[in-house]
Amino acid sequence: MSTMRRFWDEARVGGGPGAWSVLLDGKPLLVPGAGPLTLRFAALAEAVAAEWQAAGGAKGGALSMEAVPLTRLAGTAQERIAPDPAAVAAELARYAETDLLCYRAEHPLPLVAREARAWQPWLDWLDERHGARLEPTEGIVHRAQDPAALARLHAAFGALPVEVLAALGIAVPALGSAVLGLAMAEGALGAVAAHELAALDELFEEEAWGEDAEATMRRAAVLADLRLVERFLGLLR
Repeated sequence: MSTMRRFWDEARVGGGPGAWSVLLDGKPLLVPGAGPLTLRFAALAEAVAAEWQAAGGAKGGALSMEAVPLTRLAGTAQERIAPDPAAVAAELARYAETDLLCYRAEHPLPLVAREARAWQPWLDWLDERHGARLEPTEGIVHRAQDPAALARLHAAFGALPVEVLAALGIAVPALGSAVLGLAMAEGALGAVAAHELAALDELFEEEAWGEDAEATMRRAAVLADLRLVERFLGLLR
């Protein structure tokens, strides 16, 4: 992750409705390769300005871009997604073809029951909300889904703003599920609940065999990413 020195005293919001900017001592914050960062949501602009005001401590302090995660997401939306959002939407929607929620354990029976109880309501939610019915299967052998259902899911992702697509670019791969990602985007599912659903099998194994320190650390990192996604999405509403 690249670092820089803090060269500003004040970070504040400039611009106006639909085209907010962040000014560092009066100069616009730039996105590499995309010019000044332009933000369509006032709450997001205020949050980005706040993280730059806090970043790096006093003037001259070292700043890692890890300290400004909202900026990185907003910059991704502007620089990488806005030029061709349809391609990104299609890539994310393709996760539904092998969605985590559709691949169920064959045994043991307690795990089979737990997956059905936890995961099926979200497939039902997708069907009710978007008319896209994904069918579950047992085991890991690929099951082709109804093309009409996949097309509706593609349309749902295609209708999302570029900022939401940027957030889902983190959430969907982390969850292994287009369904859970879309539920987060629509405010139907929070970060903690989504994480628990995605980690259901792993948590079940730990109940039987004990904690795996490496797996616990990996899950903590995923949850941190999902919390960032949840916060970012909240600033778009």
